[in-house]
Amino acid sequence: MTTESPRWFKSSYSSNGGQCIEVAANLAVSRGVVPIRDSKDLSGPTLGLRADAFASFVAGVKAGDFGTV
Repeated sequence: MTTESPRWFKSSYSSNGGQCIEVAANLAVSRGVVPIRDSKDLSGPTLGLRADAFASFVAGVKAGDFGTV
């Protein structure tokens, strides 16, 4: 059994204002999950979203379904 470690990254659109999340999309295929964490608390909790739910969320953001902040 191989254990793949999360490869965390932030969006290139993130400014350095400290209001960022990081995702580890590399686990979507092997585990079916996309972990998300607060970039200010690297050892804190993570939220694991099903890969299909994360893909739907990203599609909604791109389509403007959630408005702007």
